[in-house]
Amino acid sequence: MFATIKKMYFYCVLFITNFFNNFILDKKITIAIDGFSSTGKSTLAKQLAKQLGYVFVDTGAMYRAIAFFSMEHGYITPDFFDKETLINSLPSIRLQFKFNAELGFAEMYLNDENVEKQIRTIEVSNYVSKVAEIPEVRTKLVEQQQQMGKNKGIVMDGRDIGTVVFPDAELKIFMTASAQTRAQRRFDELVQKGDQVTFEEVLKNVEERDYIDTHRSNSPLVIADDAVEIDNSNLNREEQFGLVLDLVNEVLQKG
Repeated sequence: MFATIKKMYFYCVLFITNFFNNFILDKKITIAIDGFSSTGKSTLAKQLAKQLGYVFVDTGAMYRAIAFFSMEHGYITPDFFDKETLINSLPSIRLQFKFNAELGFAEMYLNDENVEKQIRTIEVSNYVSKVAEIPEVRTKLVEQQQQMGKNKGIVMDGRDIGTVVFPDAELKIFMTASAQTRAQRRFDELVQKGDQVTFEEVLKNVEERDYIDTHRSNSPLVIADDAVEIDNSNLNREEQFGLVLDLVNEVLQKG
């Protein structure tokens, strides 16, 4: 009799445990990752999306694609920016993410052309914040981003995800680090790709983008009231990932 009760208890606990684990795995949330440039937002977002089986969206790539489009069409130069012509051209700009199975992540396509490599240059970085502060550009992209995340199960990184795109996101992360640290990371990344840049150029770009991002009138970079701020100046990728994954599990378990 005792053995039978013990066996029933074991199966009951096993059933409850499996039910709980399946509930956690099946539950989908929205994870918003905001922060300053070169804080590793996209790297973290990719890791989380892969771990959770979620969709990853790099909104910075979308703004970079429009900056690249502006450069290619001569709308923006170091001394000139024809905002009106860019605004009028927005209906003709089509942005898509297409998954590259070999690389393991989605690449940015601009009007059916793969521009993933072209949008990651220092030249595009110099213009992206200027393009991103145009209200009409932000409106177009925010609408597309909200459509992408309507079914949850998404990790999206950018500047205004937790404040504008998904203000009701279940988990909001705000990432920061010193300008010097971020510039060094970005410089190392560009040099590894073969780009001819100096550290001083990259630091200047980081500081200029910080100023524009935090001072624009439309959707400035600010930390959401309910966001968790993480300064990763002294964290490696594994430490940062573990920290955020714990936060994700806390949210999922709260239900």
